[in-house]
Amino acid sequence: MKNMNYKKGQTLLMLLVFMIIAITVTGAATSLILINSRNTQKMEGGEVAFHIAEGGIENGLLRLLRNPNYTGENDLELGTGIVDITVTGSNPYTVTATGSSGNFTRTLQVIVNYNGNMTITSWREI
Repeated sequence: MKNMNYKKGQTLLMLLVFMIIAITVTGAATSLILINSRNTQKMEGGEVAFHIAEGGIENGLLRLLRNPNYTGENDLELGTGIVDITVTGSNPYTVTATGSSGNFTRTLQVIVNYNGNMTITSWREI
């Protein structure tokens, strides 16, 4: 009888050890899922801001093509965000667009020559 009680206690102890391991693994997996989800949302917000800035650059280039005296505009609503466009210089022109979506901001800069037709010499994120 004494030996049987010892085996019951040993089983309970093993069950507790396995439960602690299972809870630890589940907690770690949940933490990883939450961290990855948060990072994915940040990446998506940055991508949206990038695409808004690209749209601003394209808008600025089109307006510059139509009017060589175009200097830009502020708070242009584009999709789900806002873009600020500035045009500086004269042959080559520097077109800068800052796209914002929520808390995310991305800025693109394009250098372009305009002699009857438009030639883009540089397109980069700054």
